Amino acid sequence: MTPPLGLIEGYYGKPWSWPEREATIAFLQPHGYSFYIYAPKADAHLRGLWREPHQKETAEALSRLAAHCRELDVRFGVGLSPFELYRDFNAEAKTRLAAKLAQFDTWGVEYLAILFDDMRGDLPNLAQTQAEIMHWVAARTKATKLVVCPSYYSDDPVLDRFFGRRPANYLEDFGRLLDPAIEIFWTGEEVCSREYSPGHLARVTDQLRRKPFLWDNYPVNDGRRMSPFLHVRAVTGRSAAIGAHLSAHSVNPALQPVLSRIPALSLCESYRLGERYEYGHAFLNAATTVCGYDLALKLRDDVIHFQDVGLDHLGKAAERILRRYGDVDHAAAREIIRWLNGEYKFEEDIA
Repeated sequence: MTPPLGLIEGYYGKPWSWPEREATIAFLQPHGYSFYIYAPKADAHLRGLWREPHQKETAEALSRLAAHCRELDVRFGVGLSPFELYRDFNAEAKTRLAAKLAQFDTWGVEYLAILFDDMRGDLPNLAQTQAEIMHWVAARTKATKLVVCPSYYSDDPVLDRFFGRRPANYLEDFGRLLDPAIEIFWTGEEVCSREYSPGHLARVTDQLRRKPFLWDNYPVNDGRRMSPFLHVRAVTGRSAAIGAHLSAHSVNPALQPVLSRIPALSLCESYRLGERYEYGHAFLNAATTVCGYDLALKLRDDVIHFQDVGLDHLGKAAERILRRYGDVDHAAAREIIRWLNGEYKFEEDIA
């Protein structure tokens, strides 16, 4: 069973361009990707400046992107991170939030994601307050699907280290208090989970009282630790058996939009082939579809340098990679050269 597949552009660092977004959505749609959620952390008007309306130029670009999605029969969404709104959901905050929702409605937002991630969470009545906010939002949006990211969206203890210890029974309380029609994001046993198992997802379903809306942090490569690497390998640890335990499977892509298409396509193959899936063959098939056969072979030869060695330890291999891809007229090769030149490195530590 293949759940609904989509992209959630939810990474830190340099955001994609508008043409890159449009091209990636159009590329993936024929392969089964049916929704796209705009939520780059670099868009301050969705995070720290969320109370302010988007500037005219950005608002117009988002409206065009929504229209592009509609033409392709792809559901368009936006992810809003109203920073620590749950600490004081007062009249002023409600007025600002209502104005934001109204702006989203003018763009034609169909999937609305309210993201309480990467904020302090060791607060009393956290689940109750967040559920109340979500019900308030549900009554004021025209979006057809509402999804929330809880403050603790993974079992990973790194969240407690960065954002305070999670309240006891937080997930169970949130799932019990939240309207069953509202879906809940989950990243798995880790923030960047190596694998997902039916057993884990069944347990989370019991806690949330609904199947999780998976936020899959592969192939994302943001932050100080991951940005020196190119995550291009085909997916592993995502067997077709997990599909029955998900309401949807969203992929958080890498900073490189074209190279991100390779693992994104391999996910489709994993669901399609089930136990017959082979990640090595899936990589070559996906890379060939994205880049053509000749460039796909080069990528296969160099994947160990991209994904295992990383930019900081290439040594003399960097010169060879530059010669190998420098004259290749393809967007994927140009992303590799920009990576080699350090254009994607991101120094901020994130959870």
